[in-house]
Amino acid sequence: MAVARPIIGAAIGGWANDRYGRRSAILIADFLFFTGAVIMASAPGPALLIIGRVFVGLGVGMASMTAPLYISEASPAKIRGALVSTNGFLITGGQFLYYLINLAFAKAPGTWRWMLGIAGVPALLQFSLMLLLPESPRWLFRKGREEEAKAILRKIYPADDVETEIQDLKESIDKEILEEGGSEKINLIKLLQTQTVRRGLIAGVGLQVFQQFVGINTVMYYSPTIVQLAGFASNQTALLLSLVTAGFNAFGSIVSIYFIDRTGRKKLLIISLFGVVISLGLLSGIFRETTTHSPIVIATESSFAAYTCPDYSSVTNAVGWDCMKCLKASHPDCGFCSSASDKLLPGSCLISNSKVKDLCHKSHREWYARGCPSKYGWVALIGLTLYIIFFSPGMGTVPWIVNSEIYPLRFRGVCGGIAATANWISNLIVAQSFLSLTQAIGTSSAFLIFGIISVVALIFVLIYVLETKGLPIEEVEKMLELRTQHYKFSEKSSGPLEKSQEM
Repeated sequence: MAVARPIIGAAIGGWANDRYGRRSAILIADFLFFTGAVIMASAPGPALLIIGRVFVGLGVGMASMTAPLYISEASPAKIRGALVSTNGFLITGGQFLYYLINLAFAKAPGTWRWMLGIAGVPALLQFSLMLLLPESPRWLFRKGREEEAKAILRKIYPADDVETEIQDLKESIDKEILEEGGSEKINLIKLLQTQTVRRGLIAGVGLQVFQQFVGINTVMYYSPTIVQLAGFASNQTALLLSLVTAGFNAFGSIVSIYFIDRTGRKKLLIISLFGVVISLGLLSGIFRETTTHSPIVIATESSFAAYTCPDYSSVTNAVGWDCMKCLKASHPDCGFCSSASDKLLPGSCLISNSKVKDLCHKSHREWYARGCPSKYGWVALIGLTLYIIFFSPGMGTVPWIVNSEIYPLRFRGVCGGIAATANWISNLIVAQSFLSLTQAIGTSSAFLIFGIISVVALIFVLIYVLETKGLPIEEVEKMLELRTQHYKFSEKSSGPLEKSQEM
């Protein structure tokens, strides 16, 4: 349920952004997150712990869609993508740091309180620094506070560009007011009937949904489990390899910072998805091999006879039993105790509990309860690493960048909220279904499904996502007005006027 609360936070955040401003929404998110962290760290029981998680979830949801939007609206067009990508790097870098902090506090007294409470420090720091920063100039302009907006824009843009930027912004807002009137009330039906908004939502929401359904958070949430499914028995080894995965995720965000304004959003997405498809195909093949060539089960030695898996001992002909069949036993759950000489040789199928696990380890054997021993385990780890390296620079950061650029100013907050809500809902669906999916159809088939979805995502990007590299935000709206489909692999963004004439 930890993922469910950001759904509400993202939905509320969209409304709060348009009503109270981007800066105010971030301050509210920081306050909620800090409050939640303090409540969780000091909670005397489960009830307050849950309340604290609610506060944190709401803060995360609001911040997830507000931060990219604020950065985008306050950035010069030439480096807008890199600055929004920096936000992505700070998130993935924070996840990596979180793993390190957890390891550092692993043996400290009251470990969980320290782990939860330390999360309030960055929220407090950001809250303090945000007090020193201005509101989004575009939001101020839309609210009629033109002089404040112009003063901020003059600090951001070079003197040669600032007047053009102000004029483009003014024309965009005058057009909105002419079409919609001066009312600040947003009608969702009218919003969906507006052509530019509808086209933007198709691209923006589609990217956010595909970001989750290509399987990224199954890798991040369940990387220790996936590593064990690949044949690594040790929990400590699995957690250490998960730390490596988080490190590559952060590294990919740095790659995005460098390439996003050079290569462009669309090309980066396409390269990213090509790599993701190949990586998922490799993972599917490796897990298929691991499943079909797992060590066979032999009659239990006398020292383990009392702990033989009931499902195994009850069959009259156990010739077809191997490690994978042993792990699927459920009356009760069973595990595989490997051979002492070589983990790939036949082993024993035993009842899965801590006592039996300890007995297995004392006999100098490996205990497997989630995955089976395999000589291809390292290849699976390479597949996971490649997946992260390809995903992070493109599908990891670009959906947030695109969603901060493509909506008309009046609807930018609420549309960003809709897209972020779609992202968190998709996140919840994938996270809640992954382990059940692997149990029902196998890990190999689960990765194959993610691979097929990635192919669909690639086709979607080729058709519906436009290139916004180097364009002022107001020019992106003009692109949406003129066409819906964008089949080109990449598009030149030589300049606003030239772009308009081309279309």
